[in-house]
Amino acid sequence: MADRSVSGDSVSLAANSTSTSNLVDQTYQVYKRRWFILFVICLLNISNAMVWITFSPIADVTAEKFKVDAFKVNVLSLVFLICSVPFGFCASWVLDTFGLRASILLSAWLNGVGALLRNVSVFDGIDDSARYPILLLGQTLAACAQPFVMFAPTKLAALWFAGNQRATANMLASMANPLGILTANVIVPAMVTSCDGHDIPSALWVMTGISLTGTMMATFLWVMTGISLTGTMMATFGVCSSTPPTPPTASAEEDSEKFIDGLKKLLKNKNYWVLNITFGAGLAIFTSFTTFLDQILCPKGYSNSFAGLCGALMIAGGVLGAVVSGIYVDRSKKFAEVIKFSYAGAVMAGLAFTQVARLRDQSVLAATCITLFGVFGFAMYPISMEMSVEVTYPVAEATSSGLLIVSGQIQGIIIILVLQFLAQPLSPEDLAIGTGCSGGCSGNSTSQFTPQEWTGMYCTDTIK
Repeated sequence: MADRSVSGDSVSLAANSTSTSNLVDQTYQVYKRRWFILFVICLLNISNAMVWITFSPIADVTAEKFKVDAFKVNVLSLVFLICSVPFGFCASWVLDTFGLRASILLSAWLNGVGALLRNVSVFDGIDDSARYPILLLGQTLAACAQPFVMFAPTKLAALWFAGNQRATANMLASMANPLGILTANVIVPAMVTSCDGHDIPSALWVMTGISLTGTMMATFLWVMTGISLTGTMMATFGVCSSTPPTPPTASAEEDSEKFIDGLKKLLKNKNYWVLNITFGAGLAIFTSFTTFLDQILCPKGYSNSFAGLCGALMIAGGVLGAVVSGIYVDRSKKFAEVIKFSYAGAVMAGLAFTQVARLRDQSVLAATCITLFGVFGFAMYPISMEMSVEVTYPVAEATSSGLLIVSGQIQGIIIILVLQFLAQPLSPEDLAIGTGCSGGCSGNSTSQFTPQEWTGMYCTDTIK
């Protein structure tokens, strides 16, 4: 029988040995630097999400700027889902084999270089036919970085945080990615207001600056000189270890399963696969909303700015829901109950939004529904991550939580491709209203972006 007490930044565990009457005291300590590493992971998640979603709120302007159709604009987001599947397994292996630091460094530099390369696509002197391939290459590099930082929160929480802080740490790190999406949804439509896309380079440089800052933070211990240090120096003297000098809990002291052995155990765990499939479906729906929100609302006469606002409200509501659920679960340990309640609420709010999105001049109702979808949907995100670790112990944290994200990305790819295939041309009446996006960009005679009906084949006949 063991007695555990928590005081400040230390955890004491007293255990009675069966072989001796002596009382053995083991003190577990947590370190303040854990908050710095958490901050680094949050910053990288934010910058990577901003790179990912840069072009979704301005799909019509992007198509005009790079002379491509709507599908190629969607590929700029879709590449993140595609790359996350093979690199998701790679990230799990790196985290379990080489540790947290290696994963942070890989994500930081892939993301920073990818964001920087995107700017080359808008340089003067670049041939028009080469602009989109260069842009896509930059997006692809950043996409490869995503799993390495998205899979890190559960590993960080398990190795650096006490048991009563893990759900909160997971919540903060996991919500950084949606926060980046929120930021992009607000900043990009505000910066890119012209139809010809001449504002896009400025927006790209903003994203690059944030991404490169994330790279610096990930590879150096909070340099306060304020003057530039080279990336090589920061990479060398960055986050110095994957684990703290002493473990924060008894479970952190134990070795986790090897990657292949962990996969074999997961395949036999029915409870985990129920969580994997249901969580993946929710993540896929969120990804689809994020990718197509501008294109869903545009044909009904809503502007790019309103679509960006809806995306921002969804994330803001989600962060609120995640904070409340994370704190509640840390105290109550009611993982299953919170997940079920959140899932039910997200389904109802999502269905309501799909119906409201078919109507014109319902901005308040549409914004309310998408906000509620965020509140309930994101409430289960960090809780599901932590629960995946709990139900699969001693499988490595990066493996169990990482496969949840891989499941969401695979289902997201399927949903996005199916929706792209099912989208129908607009009627002439709806097309005239749809040109309201970005002040009529989609109605330009030279534009290759044609708004489509995303809310049902029958809508053009029933909604006039």
